[in-house]
Amino acid sequence: MFELLAGNAGIGLGALSCGDRDLAVLAVEPYLRSADPTPGGVNWAVRPSPPRSHHMAHGTLGIVVALATIGSAAGRRDLIDLALAGAADVVARDEAGPNGFLVPHSDPQHRPDLIERYSYGWCNGPAGDAQAFRLLGAVTGDPAWAALADRCWHTVTQSGLPRRIRPGFWDNNGSCCGTAGVLALACDRHVEQREHSGFSTVLVDDLAARATSDAAGVRWSNHEPRATPSVLEPRTGWAMGNAGIIRELLRFARVSAGRDPAYATPWPDHPVASPMTGLAGHGRGAESA
Repeated sequence: MFELLAGNAGIGLGALSCGDRDLAVLAVEPYLRSADPTPGGVNWAVRPSPPRSHHMAHGTLGIVVALATIGSAAGRRDLIDLALAGAADVVARDEAGPNGFLVPHSDPQHRPDLIERYSYGWCNGPAGDAQAFRLLGAVTGDPAWAALADRCWHTVTQSGLPRRIRPGFWDNNGSCCGTAGVLALACDRHVEQREHSGFSTVLVDDLAARATSDAAGVRWSNHEPRATPSVLEPRTGWAMGNAGIIRELLRFARVSAGRDPAYATPWPDHPVASPMTGLAGHGRGAESA
């Protein structure tokens, strides 16, 4: 694997977050040698199979975030330029313009028997794409990236989530491909743009409605309509479980109460929301509470 969640991009961001800039640069320099030109820019073979993924978790935009973040921190213009070329490839694939933004999961479609062509969460959809565009706006100062993030948000809010419109459409509560990841973007927009959107409350109410609460505590179960039983065992981790959901609920409580909007626990691939500039910031320890 050669991407954000299980590859070099994530290693680079983690190293930078720990203060090891040399290791961060070492982790992302292979992307300079392995980028493939496309009609829109460049992309990468992130797995040993033909499909090229385009989004944050396993594709181009996750690599873009690592390149832009580390390139900015290390003063490496070549890394930033490569990040911009990768983002250009994804932007060229948009199928929802001019008001929205929606790019397929992958081309050719990876495992079409299991994976839908379009997603809307952080991992493979516009909720995550917007995070990459927020970061590029901070790095470049170009307002075009903020406009793209706005288009992502339009698509997310008009998609129908968090309703379960059909089996498999919105069956996850977690940060990776579920409601908590969308809530993260909603809170970012609240901080940066003073956007008092009722959509944040819709997301929180949905998480509350789907929670299981008993003497053992509170937890969330995701759903897999193709499995029997379809209710999956609750998870504890960040991507699909309690930890990621709790993180976003705590932040929502702070933001909605007018308290410090930073996370108590920062995450390396999440651009910092800055109320002072209206742009995302980045850097080690920038959002520690």
